[in-house]
Amino acid sequence: MAVGVGFFNTGLEVLGAGLLAAGIAQTLKVIFHFVKNKKINFKIFTTTGGMPSSHSAGVIALATSVGILEGITSIEFAMSLGFALIIMQDAAGLRRAAGKTAATLNRVVREFSEHLETKPYEVLKELLGHTPFEVFCGAALGVFVAFMVHFLGNITLIRNFLDSICSF
Repeated sequence: MAVGVGFFNTGLEVLGAGLLAAGIAQTLKVIFHFVKNKKINFKIFTTTGGMPSSHSAGVIALATSVGILEGITSIEFAMSLGFALIIMQDAAGLRRAAGKTAATLNRVVREFSEHLETKPYEVLKELLGHTPFEVFCGAALGVFVAFMVHFLGNITLIRNFLDSICSF
């Protein structure tokens, strides 16, 4: 067994599950875009919006990991779940509304500039938020990843490998 800071049953497991879930969600966005458009676009990996919500996946994986390790009646779980719900509401609410506003402004400026000789304008980013379904899918992915990280941690070979990486 490795000596030092362990990965599993610690804050590192919580952080690792959150980062892994968000990374998987961003990777899925690139894959879904490729399937739909038949061309690869790695820029999608670094953008917001789209299916599934990486924000939701990450924060729900964090909250789920805390719930697994500390219990669902713990203060830590309540805080992490509250944080997750705020992030998810923001993704489906405010950021989605901002994206719709950007789409409307882009359309108005495009139509207006067709009738006048104006300088090219910067197009506003429209895909900022998520639909409730994208948020739900991200959350489901986060729960799945958190449980997989935790239960795969009980496999001795994987646990020893990750513990040895985390030993400083």
